[in-house]
Amino acid sequence: MPELPEVTALVDDLRRRAGGRTVERFGVFAFAALKTVGIGPQELAGRRIEEVGRHGKFLDLRLGADHLIIHLARAGWITWRDEVPKTPVKPGRSPLAARLVLAGEDGGSSACLDITEAGTKKNLALYLVADSAEVPGIARLGPDPLDQAFTFEVFAGILAGAGKARIKGVLRNQSLIAGIGNAYSDEILHAARMSPFKPAAMSHDEAVRLYEALESTLRVAVDRAVGLAAADLKREKKSSMRVHGRFGEPCPVCGDTIRQVIFSDSTLQYCPTCQTGGTVLADRVLSRLLK
Repeated sequence: MPELPEVTALVDDLRRRAGGRTVERFGVFAFAALKTVGIGPQELAGRRIEEVGRHGKFLDLRLGADHLIIHLARAGWITWRDEVPKTPVKPGRSPLAARLVLAGEDGGSSACLDITEAGTKKNLALYLVADSAEVPGIARLGPDPLDQAFTFEVFAGILAGAGKARIKGVLRNQSLIAGIGNAYSDEILHAARMSPFKPAAMSHDEAVRLYEALESTLRVAVDRAVGLAAADLKREKKSSMRVHGRFGEPCPVCGDTIRQVIFSDSTLQYCPTCQTGGTVLADRVLSRLLK
């Protein structure tokens, strides 16, 4: 799933490629992905892309007075094409969920932005709205950790309010902090040398350490990602992870073996030496398999 650094890079890439261009047509092929009907896809024809932005993990293309909001979910992605494919799209038989066709520049050929989703679980969401705040997921977003207003005091208030909730879940809760997902929460907690199961209510010094790890991890990731084409972002993200997705590999800091805990819908990775004082966290899935 693309998280805040990758979505920031996608915004930068789309601003350069699509900013100021005019829409020829917007075709939706996975109809369940379109979550609003107040503005018809056909109404985008002739609109100009005035701005590309984001809200947490949501992409926001402003088209005249309206917005095309894209949430890529777990398996969604976008692909820029300098030419529009001539092969007809067969709805339901392709990962292609939608295609935004843009008029050529200076008499050149049309280009397009393909929005795809792999796999059988379809969670990708498209919204056509007059105001981005009409999207429920955006309306309930917490503060953006890259915003200057996201100070330590704001962060400390979030931790205190979360109380005994596990810090891993707090970092991933979009209503508390926007844009952090499973991968970067693992990376932040590793950088902070903190257990993913630690309660959110913690000492001042621990909160400072976690805040600094959050800021540095995300900003370094953004610096690496911005400037890359969309096609290169997944590879960059995977190669830069220190613990996430590295189960069974040595920790790059201490050399201990990276462990994992499997949940119903996700898996976290951590280093016992760096984060839990050598304790291996209970993995209920693995425990059941060993019985």
